[in-house]
Amino acid sequence: MPLTHFDTKGDAHMVDVSDKAVTARVAVAEGHITMAAETFDIISQGKAKKGDVLSVARLAGIMGAKKTPELIPLCHPLPITKVAVELSLDPDLPGVRIQGTVKTTGQTGVEMEALTAVSTAALTVYDMAKAVDKAMQIGGIRVVLKDGGKSGRYEA
Repeated sequence: MPLTHFDTKGDAHMVDVSDKAVTARVAVAEGHITMAAETFDIISQGKAKKGDVLSVARLAGIMGAKKTPELIPLCHPLPITKVAVELSLDPDLPGVRIQGTVKTTGQTGVEMEALTAVSTAALTVYDMAKAVDKAMQIGGIRVVLKDGGKSGRYEA
């Protein structure tokens, strides 16, 4: 399958979706941020100096999804109908697992918005805890579900 963001000359361009059907679409992405046990304890006990890390990261993830076309050059601006960002503490990492769900009714999918939601939430956790742990690592960011549109359903 050819890459859709390049024309026949190899130049980058925005894909024309005007002939695509308007359908309900959803995408779910996931990722995580690992950290030192001490950092995990600070976050889980609500003792971070910058405030409630998970609540702020959730809000940042929602905002990130809404700003995706401003950050990703060839991304279409979409009428997003739902963004949900869930953050869960996982002592086995130790760290935070993040899941972002984005919905729309439109002519193109919302995978980039879901990925941006997760990425922004993870970066916010890092920002809020970097004073105590600069070695935190963000990883595992991927699309785990995409549904709607001509290509149908994808599940990881």
